[in-house]
Amino acid sequence: MAVNLVNTKISTQVLNFQPGGSPASFEVTVVNESNQFASFQIEIIAAGSSESLGTNWYSIKPAVSAKNPPGDSTKFEVTITNTPVAGFIGKMNLIVRIFSLELRDEDRQLLRLIVEAGIGTVPMQVELPIREFTTQPQGIIEIPVRVFNPSQLPASVSLKPIGLKPQWFINGNEKLLPVPPGNKAETSFLCQLPIAEEVPSQAYTFTIEANYPNGLPSSSKEGIVNVTPSGFIDFQCTPEKQQIPASRPWLPQFKVNSTTYQLECQNHSNITQKISIEVKEDEENKRKCFWEVQPEFVEVNPGEINNLQLLISKRRQWLGRQQKRVFKVKAIVSDTRVNINNENQYLQLIIHPILHPWLQLGLGILLLYLLWFLSWLNPNNPFFGHRRAVTFVQFNGTGDRAVSSSQDQSIIRWKIAGFTNPFVNQDDGRMAKDIGKSVRIVRYKPVDNDVVAAGLENGEIQIWDVLGGTKKPKVTFSFNKADRVLGLEFSQDSRFLFSGHGSGLVVQWDVNSALLDDEETMTKPIKYKDVKFPVYTLTIAGQDKQNLVIAGRYNSLAVWNFSQDKLWKIPYNPPGSQNDYIVSMDSPEYKPHLLATADNMGQIALWNMTQCLKDSKNQCQILEKWSDGHGGKAVRSVALSRDGCYLASGGDDNRVMLWPLTQAGKRISPVGQVIRKEKQRFNSVDVKVVKNKILIISGNDDHKIRLDIRDLNRNFGCKQ
Repeated sequence: MAVNLVNTKISTQVLNFQPGGSPASFEVTVVNESNQFASFQIEIIAAGSSESLGTNWYSIKPAVSAKNPPGDSTKFEVTITNTPVAGFIGKMNLIVRIFSLELRDEDRQLLRLIVEAGIGTVPMQVELPIREFTTQPQGIIEIPVRVFNPSQLPASVSLKPIGLKPQWFINGNEKLLPVPPGNKAETSFLCQLPIAEEVPSQAYTFTIEANYPNGLPSSSKEGIVNVTPSGFIDFQCTPEKQQIPASRPWLPQFKVNSTTYQLECQNHSNITQKISIEVKEDEENKRKCFWEVQPEFVEVNPGEINNLQLLISKRRQWLGRQQKRVFKVKAIVSDTRVNINNENQYLQLIIHPILHPWLQLGLGILLLYLLWFLSWLNPNNPFFGHRRAVTFVQFNGTGDRAVSSSQDQSIIRWKIAGFTNPFVNQDDGRMAKDIGKSVRIVRYKPVDNDVVAAGLENGEIQIWDVLGGTKKPKVTFSFNKADRVLGLEFSQDSRFLFSGHGSGLVVQWDVNSALLDDEETMTKPIKYKDVKFPVYTLTIAGQDKQNLVIAGRYNSLAVWNFSQDKLWKIPYNPPGSQNDYIVSMDSPEYKPHLLATADNMGQIALWNMTQCLKDSKNQCQILEKWSDGHGGKAVRSVALSRDGCYLASGGDDNRVMLWPLTQAGKRISPVGQVIRKEKQRFNSVDVKVVKNKILIISGNDDHKIRLDIRDLNRNFGCKQ
């Protein structure tokens, strides 16, 4: 036979309960009949009780007893607070179940409960089947509500959400729900949230309040509507294009170096955002601008507009074109759960120079004019070229330099490349200036071309270093200061210099000794000859280079063999009066027997000097002569190319002519080639063949030096 380890006694077998009245209670005494410590619990079971009530219709104290020793007892007090079956009136059996987890045993007692008609109101039981909702602004949610009527009478229950705005509910925020006694009824509220700006993202708590006539109000447990982040941030920059200065860029406006952009942030989301700005300059290879965002960030609530300012500054350049800069401006938000419209803005900035291009153009033209005025390109520039009539010009041996003299008492060295290249200054510097008297003639020393000899109006002959840099000549020869120098010629070996004077003297100077600072040779010539006529021009002729041809007034022509000290005259046709002069002569280096002469009556003559230089008794052969080359006007200068194939001439008809010659020394054509025509007469010319070009340099009364270049016409008849 099983031993009952749990002994139970209840204080009463019949209990009366009236809903709405006082609670009904009874005691349960439990005795531990086991031989160990044990705790006890009680459970009340009513036939047909409502699941919705669960154990809420009664209470037990204590809920669990302490562990009792064997033979000890525990008392429980059970209080009935509600009817186990909603709306029930009459008798019903309750089972009192007593159990122990330690003993794994239980005991059951039967209690008869008499439920009388209620005497008061009973609150409705409201519950939310779904207590948590998640939605976005403008989203629609349906909130279901379940109501249980625990009373014994039907009820018309008024339901109303508390905690949510009334305007959110589509069909209103209040509903009437009939609920039969002891039964449940369900309904729902349809809710649509407003736009994002009006419903911040957060958890909205609410309850459903229930009321019915003559009844007690009740409410549900708390529900939650979670509004998720939604919407967007609208980011705009105004204006998108700026310029520095903002207006009237044609004015200098020296102190204007910055501009401002307005950065507008409009919060169309349901989140309060902290917005900052990131700026990047697009051009990495250019000098960067400086920028500053004020304030550093702004806090924008939903539906609000706030502005930041982007200040960009850059020191403007004085000159040049306008500069274009592009800036990438990016909006950065503290909460990235919402999008940004136009997150990246590209701003343009045009930076004008301090001097507007039109002003630059005007100043540039003025500056160019000033530079031109002060440059070698300006023929009237006081710092370049001669200021008075040019008296003589001559190429150096290689044809890349030339030298000229002038009535302005100066000697100038010229770069030939500068006449064809505007970026090269043809004026290579003044070898001498303000030397006291006009320079009538200047000659390169044939060997090395390192010095030039200059003949002056005061009778002095000065030797100047070609490189210049000195204010005084290296050597000065002086025989008679009242006897002006009209002609100069170096010997072929450059040891001697011959000078022709207005008195008729032809003087031979020792150049080498003078350059070695032998002062005696500067005043005492080696020898001299009086040819009895003013000497205007000299040249070395003949194969042995020992014959100095002398010409001058009265159309006089003479030869001085300075090695044998013999002097003889050569007939010239036509003979001249005191107003007739042979003013220029030249003999080519490679054909020393050929001689060209020119006089002030316009006649040019070509001579074969072979026979008359061998024997003074022989007549010189005139190869050809003509007077129409310069329209019958005086020919001031003739020059032969080194190979004797080209003759250049210049004269009072303001023209420079070129005459190709045959091997015999005659003109190929009776009509010469006009090289240049100006408004004033030409006083000196020289000709040089360099590679496949013919260079003709000339100087005239308008104080200018000119270079003309012609293609070599392959004068085969000359070089056969």
